[in-house]
Amino acid sequence: MPDPDLPGAAAARRALDGGRAAVLPNPSPLTYVVAATTPYAVNTAKGRPAGQEVAAWVHAEAAWEGLAPALDLTPAAVGSATVLLRRHLVTLLVPLRAGAAAPDWIAPAVRDGHALLFGARWAPLAGLLADHPRLYVSSANRTGLPPAATAAAAAAMFGGHAPVLDGDALRDPGRPHAATTMLRIAADGRLELVRRGAQDAAHGPDPAAYLRRLGDPAAAGSPGTGRGRPRPGVPE
Repeated sequence: MPDPDLPGAAAARRALDGGRAAVLPNPSPLTYVVAATTPYAVNTAKGRPAGQEVAAWVHAEAAWEGLAPALDLTPAAVGSATVLLRRHLVTLLVPLRAGAAAPDWIAPAVRDGHALLFGARWAPLAGLLADHPRLYVSSANRTGLPPAATAAAAAAMFGGHAPVLDGDALRDPGRPHAATTMLRIAADGRLELVRRGAQDAAHGPDPAAYLRRLGDPAAAGSPGTGRGRPRPGVPE
């Protein structure tokens, strides 16, 4: 289970065990997230349509290894995707191969031939994640509100909709917090910024600067490229 000293750990476990949503912390500068073993529970907690796509939380190696053969990525691009998910903690859109036999559990995360993935494995949540290898996740916000940066904000927003695991003692209250940056990776590893967020915020107003920082060859030396422009209208 999560660190038992964290307030709300037992309630979060009971919720996930029972198929309900729980609000979980991320390391700074990311905001809290809503997670559950079904996409329905995530969407219901957020107050949005039950069938809306959600990210699949591929924190378990078995899940990632089961999905990788269905991805339309070169071996090098699979390696890049792994680093983006595990080290950079972005939300990542990955292309699926046409006709590939993708695992059934990825279907709620798929739109327009791409699967939306999150892959953080924060140490304080290691036990909870190990016991729930298949989770769906979204930013901790009710429809129309910004994602919760603190446990108090999450509790006020979600009330009786989902218990909150309070990780504030392990986070940096002095830093600005935001939802994850969302990227799209192409078959050859090129990157596109889909939604600005916490990870790219430190790289200034030019989105391509963040892509260059990640080593994207399409953005190298091209501070004004269209590949660096965020796409409007992407929901939290």
